[in-house]
Amino acid sequence: MTLTAGRGPLSADPAGWFTPALADGAVFAEPHPRRVVAVQAGRTVIDTEDVVMVHRRGHPLRYAFRPDAVGDLRGTPVAEAPGYVHVPWDAVDTWFEEGRELVHYPPNPYHRVDCRPTDRGLRVTVAGTVLVDTTRTVVVFETALAPVLYVDPAHVRVDLLRPSATTSYCNYKGWATYWSAVTDDAVTDDVAWSYPDPLPESRAIAGFLSFDPARAEVLAELPAAAVGADCGCET
Repeated sequence: MTLTAGRGPLSADPAGWFTPALADGAVFAEPHPRRVVAVQAGRTVIDTEDVVMVHRRGHPLRYAFRPDAVGDLRGTPVAEAPGYVHVPWDAVDTWFEEGRELVHYPPNPYHRVDCRPTDRGLRVTVAGTVLVDTTRTVVVFETALAPVLYVDPAHVRVDLLRPSATTSYCNYKGWATYWSAVTDDAVTDDVAWSYPDPLPESRAIAGFLSFDPARAEVLAELPAAAVGADCGCET
């Protein structure tokens, strides 16, 4: 997630607006005062605190570095950050920011996850079978994404769920595991996901389940502005 994705301020469909309007193709670049380390074949090839973060519409969030910090790695000059170059994510084996290993792309310094206990109702039906019907939920508000309800497995027909081989990663919640529903010998793949060991900012939903409205009939009491918006599922 970046300023350019979801309904972020630099996305193609921002939730808010700039006054005066922002020019098309605007790019936001800023100093990112964190230690970034890259490892290739067991050798540290980047280790620097002189980093620029580049937010560009239609592209994942990117780091930019001084050329002398990247050594022999291939770097492309960044027009919006003179004197800095971009190194492709797959040019190295592993990236770290401070002590955290990164997956897919850098974490966005403007991204926030708020998990709040709530009495918003959630009813989930798969192939005519009710898996969830409760008002004891947790609502997750995540920057530039529609809010999502999670539920304690104690309120779910977990006897009808079985683990899937699917996994995904979120820079703000961690590794997700997926669950398929088995009802009357019919299998609905990846109908739900959960974070068994989430990152610290998302501990409140550890082991809780959320359901994919594209794969199940999901009736969730969410803020009116969120109806029909991207659910923010990790797929």
